[in-house]
Formats: sequence, structure tokens, C-alpha cells
Amino acid sequence: MRILGICPSHDSSVCVINDGQIEFFAKEERLSGIKRDMHAKMCLDLVHKVYGSNAIDYATYSWQQFEDGHRFLVTEEIVRRKFGLTLKEPRPFSKNNFFQHHLNHAAVAFYNSGFKEALTFVIDRNGTEMHVDFQTQYREAESVFHCQYPNNFITLQKNFWTSRKLDPVPDEILEYIKHLDIEYDLSHRFSIVKAYEAATTMINQDALENGKTMGLSSYGEDKDYEPLFDENFKPIDSMFEEIKFEKNMGMPTACFDGCEEYITEKVTKENYQRYANWAKQVQSETQRAALNLIQKNVEKTGIKNVCIAGGYGLNIVANAFYIKNLPEVNFYFEPLSDDTGNSIGCAMNLYRQLTNDDKIYTPKNNFYHYYENDDLEIEKHHSVKNIGVDELSDILINQNIISIFEGSPESGPRALGHRSILFDPRIENGKDIVNTLKKREWYRPFAGIILEEYFQDYFDTMSLEKSEYMTINFDCKEGVKDYIPSIVHVDNTCRIQTVNKENSFLYELLTSFYKKTGCPILLNTSFNLAGKPLIQTKKQALDFMKELDISVPFSGVYFVEDKKLVSIKNGLKHVFMKIESK
Repeated sequence: MRILGICPSHDSSVCVINDGQIEFFAKEERLSGIKRDMHAKMCLDLVHKVYGSNAIDYATYSWQQFEDGHRFLVTEEIVRRKFGLTLKEPRPFSKNNFFQHHLNHAAVAFYNSGFKEALTFVIDRNGTEMHVDFQTQYREAESVFHCQYPNNFITLQKNFWTSRKLDPVPDEILEYIKHLDIEYDLSHRFSIVKAYEAATTMINQDALENGKTMGLSSYGEDKDYEPLFDENFKPIDSMFEEIKFEKNMGMPTACFDGCEEYITEKVTKENYQRYANWAKQVQSETQRAALNLIQKNVEKTGIKNVCIAGGYGLNIVANAFYIKNLPEVNFYFEPLSDDTGNSIGCAMNLYRQLTNDDKIYTPKNNFYHYYENDDLEIEKHHSVKNIGVDELSDILINQNIISIFEGSPESGPRALGHRSILFDPRIENGKDIVNTLKKREWYRPFAGIILEEYFQDYFDTMSLEKSEYMTINFDCKEGVKDYIPSIVHVDNTCRIQTVNKENSFLYELLTSFYKKTGCPILLNTSFNLAGKPLIQTKKQALDFMKELDISVPFSGVYFVEDKKLVSIKNGLKHVFMKIESK
């Protein structure tokens, strides 16, 4: 049985589940080149190219199909036409279910977690809408689910934010909520993520770019601020206002009340402190509010397995904060916490509704993206050298940057070695060098990859044995910041990915680098330029080199399966002459 799951919102993606396991996954932005693309058309064309017109049995969507939602209806028409589906196929999340968006976030996290039973917390900006009139809507903000195999998702709590608070709440909304017999909150115009985005607005970034605020927060000062949340960890609405600013979806975005005039065009080394302080405040207060939500429900239910999903699930600082404060809880942080994963969530959920399959499938391959070999003849226009892992580590040791291209790219936003940029982390100004290469903001930190067996030697691991998906921030042990300054942030923390023999190529490269240097760590960041999607094809990988600042020590792209290092014309000659001269 093949089920096609479709996410036709921002971070648009498609997924095909075949008898319970992911067989195909593609993200629209990787095909179109438009970051956070909202249309699944190219993905659906690719599904049709791979499967034809008759192989898909059922289709389902990660957003409800509004009668007046033109974009969703267009998607529906395309899907039915391409795959020969009729109105008879089940689409349980499409109509008369206000909660399906957060349910899909919960499903992908729960089914990937390996838990048979868990609490799943979805903390998100824009969940499913409940409309009162054209101007007024209530939208999911935070949801708590009690999840059990095969397909039992019991809603325990729902918090909403509203664009226009009504008093009293309309009867049709209130009656629907009350009949669910859950704890709920309809009283606020802002939420955990809306509060966080207020600081993102101040640095002139889109509401979906809260990761930049997270990086800036470490530069903030500890000061006494007027609180943004009350004693019950609810947002204080008077501290915020909405302004028409959002670039991506055309919706108003949150701003600190009365502070619109202070929105900066650019965060510089001269003006950053005010904005870093705002960032630190929202980081601190929102993670405390999220922790309260988790702690309260863990204590109420006694369930110690916890999954974290929704956009806020990508906040690695908050994730570490939960572990430190709830050491008895077993956490799973979903790597596909943004809407990317929702095509998977809706397909997984529908599969188990239809089959009651209670088998836990290994999620390892769920985090890599469909790739069709474009058979590009790279030798025609570039310098190419056949090299092995040991020569590659020599290039890194000689302070050159390398891009890695291996098999299928990562599904989520973080590079795990298939589409990565690597650098020696021991270089004092390495962060500045790689930020220049990627054309990113100066304050943004980089992650690292480490041989799993040395994880505890360098970091306070909070009793964890590994960290495979870069979803957690770790405190560095004494002296580590001086040893690997390129990847240790200003607050002495580092996002890290642990690597073992299952990561074949990365493990071999790190092992070679360690044998030659005594350092089991490399800087690892995503293979892309700022504001652009992760590299998908060989052609994109080679085009990447055309946009680089030539002052940066970039050696080229290493194609793992081909064992070839490719550089701009004559670029490799310079690299290897430098190595041989030392």
C-alpha cells in the first residue's frame, strides 16, 4: 500500500509511505531553488516521474482543505489528475478537523522516536486555523498529545493565539473546544513562538528565521527586564504588538510594543547589544514557559517519554534546557520539526489508521532526501583530482574548506554529512572565514561533528551517549573553547553531531583527521549559501563555486561516491602545491 503525503504550505514537501516505511521524500525548495517554497508542484511532478499514474493508493494532506483556499484546491486537482485518484480515498485530516496541523507534527515525531508510548509537545507559530470571520481567527500555538501505537493520539491540552481577541468567545468556537474535554486557552493574542519572533522582527528577519535570533541570544546581557510572561507562564499581551512585516506569508508579525522604530536593517558589531539583549530575553522566557508546559504534563500523566516537535523544536538551546531541568525524562527531538516533516506525519498517521500496524520502523533513513543522479560530466569545465580520505584530511589540515556531496541530501535544515561544508575547528578565526564563505551574519555560530567515542571528553553530555541529529546544544568542558574556537559559541556551548561507523564516510574522514592531528572534531555546516536551500544536485554543487568570495580558502567539492575533488579551473593545482610544499 502506497500513501502519498503532501505538505502544500511553506517548507512544502511530499512523501510516499510504502507498507509503513518511507520510500520517497522530496522538498520543493531543493527543486525550485526558492527557500521555503510554498508550492508542491515540482515535487508532485517528480513523484509522478518515479511512480507513474497508478502506483499511489491514497493521498492525504498536512493542512486542512479550506473551501475558499485556492492554493489547496489547486493541489487537490493536480493530485487527482496525476495519480488517477477518485473522491473515495480517505483523507481524514482534510475537513472538519481543526487540529490536524499539530497532529501531523506530533505523528512524525512520535513514529520516528522509537517510543511505544509518549507525550508529544508541539510548539509552533501557525497551527490550524479556526475562523470566526474574515479578520478573526484562532490558531494553534502549543499542543500536548498522549501518543500510543498504533494510531492513538489523545489531545491533552491546546493553547491558541488570536489575531483579534473576542469577549466573549463565539459560541461555535467555544462549544467545539469544550466538547473535546481538554485543557485549553483561547485568551491570548500572542504565544511562545509569537513572543520569540518579536526579537526576530527587531533584527529585520522573517518570522521563520528565529534560528538567527537564537544565535544572537548568546551575546545578550543578564539584566532585569520587564517580564514578557506572567506568573502562570502565559504571554503578557500588552508587551507586544503586531505589525505588517512578514515577507513569507504576508501575515502580521509580532514586535515589542512601541519598538517598531528600533528595527534595524542590519546587526553590526557596533549596534548588536540592544538586539542581543532582546534575543536573550525571549530565549530565556520562552524556554521557561515551554519547560513549564512539559513538566506539568509529565507530572500529571507520569509518562517519562517525551517527543518535541513544531518549529520551536529546532531551538537547540531550549532543548538542552529541558534535559538539564528534567534529567529523569527520556527526550526525543524531531530533526524535521518544521513543516518539512508534516508530509511524512500525515502519511504515517493515515497508514496506521488504515492498517493498525503496530511495528516500530527504524527511522534512520527518514532524514535523507530523494536524489536523482544528474550524470553531470564534471571534468569538462572543472579541475578534477581522484583522491582518498587521507588526502582529503591533509587538505583540511592545511586550512582549506571542503564541501561534501554524498548520496541523498538531508531532509531537514541541518547538515549531517551528506551535504556539508567542513573546516578545521582549531583555527582561531575559522567562524569568520566560513561565515564569509557562506555570506552569513557575523554572529552566527557553527556546529561540529565528533567521533562518538570522544564525545564525553569534550562536552558535558548530560548523560547522553550520542547526539546524532544536531538537535541539542552542549556546554564545553574546560579548555575546549581554546582548542576548537571555530565551533564554540561565545557562551561556551556547541551544537554537535556524534559520528560512528554507521556514518561510514564521515567516520573514516574524522578518524584520519584524528590520527594526524589528535583532534576528533571538524566544523560542519550546511552546503549552501545564506538564504538559499541546501544543495540538491551535482550541477548546483558546481554552480555554488561560481558565487564564492575568492579570498576564502575553499578547495572544492568532494563527491564521495566518485572519490573526486572538484574545484574551479586550476584551483586544485594551487591547493596541492601548498600541501606538498609543507
